Amino acid sequence: MLKESIIQNALSIAQKTGADFAELFLEDTTTNGISMTDGKVESATCARKNGVGIRVLKGTSSAYAYTSGTDEADIYRAAEAAAAGIVGVGEGKSAVFSRRSYAMEQRIPFKTVANDERIELLRAGTAACREVSNEITQVSASYMDKVRRVLICNSEGTYVIDERPRTRSFVQAIAMKDGEAQTGRESPGCCGGFEVYRDRIDIVSAGRAAGKTAVTMLSGKECPAGNVPVVIDGGFGGVIFHEACGHSLEATSVSLGNSEFCGKLGQQIAAPCVSACDNGTLEGEWGTILVDDEGTEGRNNLLIENGVLKGYMIDLLGSRRMGMPVTGNSRRQDYTYAPTSRMTNTYIMEGTDDEEEMIRTMGTGLYAAKLGGGSVNPLTGEFNFAVLEGYWVKDGKIYCPVRGAMLIDTGSQILKRIDRVGPRMWMGQGMCGSLSGSVPTNVGQPRIRVTELTVGGKGGAL
Repeated sequence: MLKESIIQNALSIAQKTGADFAELFLEDTTTNGISMTDGKVESATCARKNGVGIRVLKGTSSAYAYTSGTDEADIYRAAEAAAAGIVGVGEGKSAVFSRRSYAMEQRIPFKTVANDERIELLRAGTAACREVSNEITQVSASYMDKVRRVLICNSEGTYVIDERPRTRSFVQAIAMKDGEAQTGRESPGCCGGFEVYRDRIDIVSAGRAAGKTAVTMLSGKECPAGNVPVVIDGGFGGVIFHEACGHSLEATSVSLGNSEFCGKLGQQIAAPCVSACDNGTLEGEWGTILVDDEGTEGRNNLLIENGVLKGYMIDLLGSRRMGMPVTGNSRRQDYTYAPTSRMTNTYIMEGTDDEEEMIRTMGTGLYAAKLGGGSVNPLTGEFNFAVLEGYWVKDGKIYCPVRGAMLIDTGSQILKRIDRVGPRMWMGQGMCGSLSGSVPTNVGQPRIRVTELTVGGKGGAL
């Protein structure tokens, strides 16, 4: 880590043009990766990334500069560049640092793990996937572990050291039949050391699940289009709330008036059965943080309670713009990005409704067991998401698998049309992209039912 005198000098230089706040962010990250196709290793990598970012604020104006060098001269040049983004004359202030240190537990540190062990994990997942059916023609698998070590210091006295270990694996199956191909994929991840593959991540189960989805969808019919009831499972099904609603609750959008939920605190924005939160404190979860990238400890932030909007996710700059306190949601991909408000583990909370009753009483519609990728406009809340594994329901019974289904609607409307929320919440892992790059986030929900949702598809009546 840097000498305190260098940090103090850098912060002083950064404030010389009148900034009322200066921040230094140092990062040293080590990443290991393995990729495999059909049990054969395609690549094995080990990378190290380090550098320093300097940010300055003056009121609601900001400037950011970074350097991949960590020598004293490099840091001072970055501080000069950041200062140049603020027009005026000022005098740097010496901060009295209050030191805090954080570190997520690693019982088996990644640096002690041989690549043979990583490879064997992927081969086990590949074999389990292959065993599902002889219709599976290809299995791709990959592994990643990363340890980020960061130092966050600012002119208000923050001095935080944090160590952040994470790992994630990915299994994708391709199944073929009569010239048709379908895919299934699973990508479990969490915080911690290599021990998570013994007590949290089951890559064999992940491989089987990926294979099952691919094979199941081979027999799927083209999904009909229309406005119908839709039951959406938990796990990655929570990506709809994340994309269509979560981004619209970040200060990144709200503070600039670019959100459909601006000015709606205390108002009913969802059905009374819907409560949701962003919880960065869940032990070991993929999106969990001990401290955010401005040095604020992670928190459990209630966003919606019984349908009423209770809060936003706010970083320091958003706090200044909105006149509201920070919430521990400031994040960035790495030192090359300035931080902004981002989600951590964001999910619809448990309800009390029976999971099977949701389907039994829905009439004709779609059961979306797994969702894929999609897109959203935070200003309007309009979204579209692909259904990776879906089933058509007729008269309250699952009729057949369907493929090619798309869910199309707006976040504000879907929240109001949820009429069932199940008692069992689970989460899925993803990487979320925004102004400050790509960060690990969990999405989640219990099984829910939406009374009406626009479903896109190429099929006719079933």
